[in-house]
Amino acid sequence: MKKNFTCINCPLGCSVDVTLNDKGEILDITGNTCPLGEKYVRNEIKDPRRMVTSTVRLIGSEHYSVPVKTRDAIPKNKIFECMKEINQIQVTAPVKVGDVVKENIAGTDIDLVATANRLN
Repeated sequence: MKKNFTCINCPLGCSVDVTLNDKGEILDITGNTCPLGEKYVRNEIKDPRRMVTSTVRLIGSEHYSVPVKTRDAIPKNKIFECMKEINQIQVTAPVKVGDVVKENIAGTDIDLVATANRLN
């Protein structure tokens, strides 16, 4: 079986082809122009992960919300669970960049952090 991926590690966006056997094991990777493309595809096949960015409701501020992101990429299959939790969160001002808004979001051992200052 062949799959095609577009590498997202740099602006080149290489089209990387992967050949898999019947067990889903990688037999061949072609099309990448650097080692990062191969690494990206191997991770996509074995354990796809994504950063999640969103906003949470902010109380006690002139701003309605504060932007947030996961500190690291989370397993792709946890994104909807993560968003469900994010949609329930309310924080109280002041909030600073890097403040932990929610520990261990969606049971991933990865924290959700603020990405902007909301001091009032």
